[in-house]
Amino acid sequence: MSNALTITNKGDTEIVITRQFDAPRHLVFEAMTVPALVRRWLLGPEGWSMPVCEINLSVGGHYRYEWLNADGRTMGMGGTFREIVVPERIVHTELFDEDWTGGETLCTQEFVEAGACTTLVTTVIYSSTAARDAALRSGMAGGMETGYARLDAIFAERLAKEEAQ
Repeated sequence: MSNALTITNKGDTEIVITRQFDAPRHLVFEAMTVPALVRRWLLGPEGWSMPVCEINLSVGGHYRYEWLNADGRTMGMGGTFREIVVPERIVHTELFDEDWTGGETLCTQEFVEAGACTTLVTTVIYSSTAARDAALRSGMAGGMETGYARLDAIFAERLAKEEAQ
């Protein structure tokens, strides 16, 4: 399997996003849940920063992300954690401030380790087929892949430091 991002439809309202990382599962899980790391990679296209990244990683805990573009545009979203199994699985809700996805989505992230690699499988359930299709047309895949490429670089840097020690 290459490290390319794949997105497939599942049923009428779901998508499944799959991406492999050359890093052990605990590092991939950490990259999704530690604010200092999330701020480094979850930025989408160039020109965006994340001034707000709050994560209360507990069942019932909330998270909040706010992005700022160099031209002054902002985007925000947040949700609630429903299930956490460290380092295997996270289930959370997601709602963008501008609600372009047609309501709250339910996201499940599964971290599958094989050898020195981890496959992240994210299933997103939208409120309707129209909402799912709009998300697919939004350029989401390109933004996600840009962020995941940043994450690849973070993992490579961290693993090189660990090997040097």
